[in-house]
This record gives sequence, structure tokens and C-alpha cells, in this order.
Amino acid sequence: MNFAQSTLAAAAVMALVAGAAQAADGKMAKPAETEKCYGVALAGHNDCKAGEGTTCAGTSKVNYDGKAFKEVAKGTCITMKTPKGMGSLTPKS
Repeated sequence: MNFAQSTLAAAAVMALVAGAAQAADGKMAKPAETEKCYGVALAGHNDCKAGEGTTCAGTSKVNYDGKAFKEVAKGTCITMKTPKGMGSLTPKS
């Protein structure tokens, strides 16, 4: 492999690494505008509020707890369907 090929190969590897890092960052980024959606979070994946016996983010013990919310893109909550019903903009009993 000559110098030009080595340089090209190194550049390709660096581009792949940078792309993977950006993809990982994208998974963690929340939409610019969000709303609290109750009843859609899986156990342990709620944002900061949950039902009785929990304290904050990641502490819900039940899937789709109506008192626990997840931040979702604005305008999408009430269209989210779960095995326990639709998402809600207010806590559910």
C-alpha cells in the first residue's frame, strides 16, 4: 500500500468513526419541542415523574404507568398506542 492509499484508508476510517459518534449522539438528542406524555413509558424508562413509590427519572416499576411520563415530540403523544391504551397529556388513573 502506498502513501496515498494509506492516507485514503485512514480518512475513510475516521469518517466512519465520526459518523458513528454522530449517530450515537442523535439517539440521545430530544426534539426541540416536546410534551409530557403519560402512560407510554416502559418500566425504568420514564422521565422525571412516576407513580407512588418512585422518585424521578428511570424509577417507574410498571410498563405504561399512567402516572409516569415520557418526553415525546410535540403533537405525537395522543397518537401513541400502547397495550394499555393511548398516550395522554395528563396523568391517568
